[in-house]
Amino acid sequence: MTTHTGDYTPEVRARLDADAEAILARYPEPRSALLPLLHLVQSEDGYISPAGIAFCADTLQITQAAVSAVATFYSQYKRRPNGEYTVGVCTNTLCAVMGGDIIFDRLSEHLGIGHDETTEDGKITLERLECNAACDFAPVMMINWEFFDYQTPASATEVVDAILAGQDVRPTRGSDRVATFKETSRVLAGFYDGRAGEGGAGGPATMVGLELARSEGWHAPGFAADGGPVSREQPDDAAPKVGEAGSSSERPPISDDDTRPSGPGGAGPTGTGKQPEDAGPVEPTEGQDPARRRQGSDDQEGTTE
Repeated sequence: MTTHTGDYTPEVRARLDADAEAILARYPEPRSALLPLLHLVQSEDGYISPAGIAFCADTLQITQAAVSAVATFYSQYKRRPNGEYTVGVCTNTLCAVMGGDIIFDRLSEHLGIGHDETTEDGKITLERLECNAACDFAPVMMINWEFFDYQTPASATEVVDAILAGQDVRPTRGSDRVATFKETSRVLAGFYDGRAGEGGAGGPATMVGLELARSEGWHAPGFAADGGPVSREQPDDAAPKVGEAGSSSERPPISDDDTRPSGPGGAGPTGTGKQPEDAGPVEPTEGQDPARRRQGSDDQEGTTE
C-alpha cells in the first residue's frame, strides 16, 4: 500500500507517530484505533484535514476512503477548520420549549453566523445540537462539550462575548475552565489532561432521584458471589411468573370468551361475547389466505394479498 506522508513537518509527524503508537497499544486490532486517531489529528489541525486523513490511513494501513467514511459519519469530526470554541445550543424538544430556539437565534444574530459556521476571527463555531443529555437543566448550551445550564438569551450572549474578548469561561458544572477545541480533542483521543477531578458532574436537579431513593430506602437488586441476581423474598400471595403453574399461560379456559376470537360477535373490546344466531362460518375473500384472515372482520378490514 502506498505510504501517505501528507504535508506534516517532520517534527509534527514524529510527535503524531509517538502519540499514535500509544493509542494503538490499547487495542488488539489496529483498525479499532481509528476513532481516537481522528481525534488526535483534530487536536493538531483543528479539523480532520487531508493530511490527517492520510496520516490515519498510513498508520492503520487502510485506504483514505475508509478513513473518510468514518470521519464523515460522526458530527464531532469537523471537515473544515473549526473555531477555537464550539458553542452548541440544544434545540431539541425540552430545551426548545424552554427557549433553546430563541437562544440560538439571538446568538446567530449577535455573532453574524448560522449553524455550523465560524466567526471570521476563528474564535467561535455555532451549532444547533440535538440533545445535550441534560434535560433537567434546560435550556442548555455546551461549549466544547462543557455544560452551561439554565441559559437565557442574555446569559448566553454574555458567555460568547467573554470568549470573543479572550477571557476564560467557566462552565456551570465540571472543569474550572472550558478547554479549547484542540485541547478537548486531545482528551477525546485518550490523553489525560489532569483536570478530571475539577468541579462536580451532577447538579441538584440530577440528584433528586438519588436522594429520594436513599430517603425511602430503595435499592437496586444486588448480585450473588456467583454473579447471579440476589433473589428477593416474595409474599405468599405473589402472582406466579409466566409459564409457572397457576400463571395465565397455564390457566385452563373457564368460559367461552377465553377462546372466542375478537371482532363483531366475539369477546374482544368491541364484541358482544355472543355470536349472532344466523352467523355461519366466515369464508375468506377471493385471493385471501385463510390462515392469515382475521375471523369476524368484514371485507374492508380483512387482510388481502
